[in-house]
Amino acid sequence: MPDQPAPLSILDLAPVSSGSTVAAALRNSLDLARRAEELGYHRYWLAEHHFAPGVASAAPAVLIAAVAAATSRIRVGSGAVQLGHQTPLAVVEAFGTLAALYPGRIDLGLGRSGQRRAEAARELAAAPPPEAQAAGPPEPPRMVNGLLIPPRFSMARLVSSPRFALHASLLQQPGAQSPDFADQVGDILAFLAGGYRAADGQAAHAVPGEGADAEVWILGSSGGQSAQVAGQHGLPFAANYHVSPATVLEAADGYRAAFRPSAVADRPHLLVSADVVVAEDDATARELAAPYGLWVRSIRSGGGAIPFPAPAEAAAHHWTEEDEALVADRITTQFVGSPATVAKGLRVLQDATGADEILVTTITHDHADRVRSFELLAQEWGQP
Repeated sequence: MPDQPAPLSILDLAPVSSGSTVAAALRNSLDLARRAEELGYHRYWLAEHHFAPGVASAAPAVLIAAVAAATSRIRVGSGAVQLGHQTPLAVVEAFGTLAALYPGRIDLGLGRSGQRRAEAARELAAAPPPEAQAAGPPEPPRMVNGLLIPPRFSMARLVSSPRFALHASLLQQPGAQSPDFADQVGDILAFLAGGYRAADGQAAHAVPGEGADAEVWILGSSGGQSAQVAGQHGLPFAANYHVSPATVLEAADGYRAAFRPSAVADRPHLLVSADVVVAEDDATARELAAPYGLWVRSIRSGGGAIPFPAPAEAAAHHWTEEDEALVADRITTQFVGSPATVAKGLRVLQDATGADEILVTTITHDHADRVRSFELLAQEWGQP
């Protein structure tokens, strides 16, 4: 186990509960951010999700401004801007504005969801039909230094959904193509530093943005391009155990292998995310976490996140074997239980990945239960 617990931060999706509204979800996020600051959490990041009835965080820069205004010390940022849907200049101008308003507090987390979505669609189109693919034994889960690494999740069902193609088309101008992620990150860093040059040598300056003190992060789920870009630029990297637990170790290893010292950092700095639900005892926590599987199922079925169900709604769902297989990796890697139970699990995660920080996300049907989960974890985390 690690000698010292890593700093804890929060990832907020602004979840919409069944029977509630987007407005209530946004007010809840502001309330949680204020409480997180009081509890000593290090960062408060807002996710970016689109076309999801159960998630209100479609415009992270707008939410970051509201959260930063409602707090005074905690760092606030994006987890992450989906760079495939925006130009580097637009991102730098938005976060340059935020950094000017809230100096020393803004994190600019960048993700390649847009590019990865297009790649996944191309990979599916090029793949042989299911009947032509060799049927081998299913990949077994494994334990690495006490951490559960489940089998990889296949994106095939999600990518093949008609809604998938529709959403991709609505997030970009007609005919637009997402540039290479590495090129976009390079442009963002150049705009921030004031050294941007177009291909013909002409300079362009982002105002606001140039000279902004926003802290740039790269988020990723594997050891692929995101980890490589973070390492090559000497940037901090966030690996998503809560989204892709099967590949978190390769993400961490790929980042460290690619890391080159920079003006930002002379050594790798790794943040690892985890999905947690904490209550006074294990049984209560399991009850609060019970709707999570149904919520994940809605995402992976291609329809977008549904409003987060109440425990009774989740209990009424009839689970098929296909349903269970669809969400198994996310269910088995969620940290659920009493403060001591969850803290022990997070210390295993920290030890197995070598994380310098832990980013926790929690969704429950009732806002009070979500706030209480973060309170209990913060109180427990600093204890041996």
